[in-house]
Amino acid sequence: MAKETIAKNDARKDVHEIIASKFIEQLEQGRVPWRTMWADGGVPTSLVSKRPFRGINTLLLATLGYDRNLFVTPKQLEAIDGSIRPSEKPHILTFYGEPQGDASGEKKVAKLAYYNVYNIVQCVGIPEVMVSPVVKEQEPFGVCEKIVEGIVHMPAIRNIKDQDVLYDPCEDYINIPKLKSFANPGSYYAALFHQLAHSTGHHTRLNRMGLVQMSEYGCDRHTLEELVAEIVTNYLENIAGIPCPFEPDEEYIDGWLEIFRKDRYFIFNACNLAQKAIDFIMNIQDEEKDQVEE
Repeated sequence: MAKETIAKNDARKDVHEIIASKFIEQLEQGRVPWRTMWADGGVPTSLVSKRPFRGINTLLLATLGYDRNLFVTPKQLEAIDGSIRPSEKPHILTFYGEPQGDASGEKKVAKLAYYNVYNIVQCVGIPEVMVSPVVKEQEPFGVCEKIVEGIVHMPAIRNIKDQDVLYDPCEDYINIPKLKSFANPGSYYAALFHQLAHSTGHHTRLNRMGLVQMSEYGCDRHTLEELVAEIVTNYLENIAGIPCPFEPDEEYIDGWLEIFRKDRYFIFNACNLAQKAIDFIMNIQDEEKDQVEE
């Protein structure tokens, strides 16, 4: 597996710190990685295995802005007689290696590592037959409805007047006005997806501690649970192909920057929990989950 050459000033940083710095850099530029529209390029996917990337790797690749989100490792590229264009730089993806035993024979915690991938436009010699076109959804709101209808163990949906859009974890229901009350269908499904994301944390589903804390102490815009819900919402919006416009204010950006600078593990935890929520909503089984690309 090819290893990326890390810049000298990053040589002593661990992988968590290197990756967290990439998200910090985007936020400093006013861009919110988990509010990116990447539907036109498709779900970030391995060119060879055709498996979609998952977790934090999805965000790392989706925010790069390529027209087609197909990626390949150097080893895979060599196997199909392709090559990397001169001066092209790789993109880092993360994975957890196998736990290593120490001298006493006890297993240690698996260490986060990384490997390299390149987008197909960074390469030459890739057979055209391997590059499948992106199939754009002709009826995105129909896809939204199919996502909702396919959820196993769905919370109740209520339309209580004079009550905000919310998920109530105590009674396990979502309150949301009817679709006609929203400016457009996209706004309705974005609001619904966000609350559905919260509902996956219910103790009868994924039993997510962040949801428990939200229900006990209230929820602001800068909690782990809110970031999980935002990542899930953005993923579902892109899967369906509905617009997800978002204009972040300075407080929003600064709040996340403060958290990420203090805790380099925060974004990893959020992406891990968000992927589990996505798997629950989309009913993704273990055999559909990706592995490290060689």
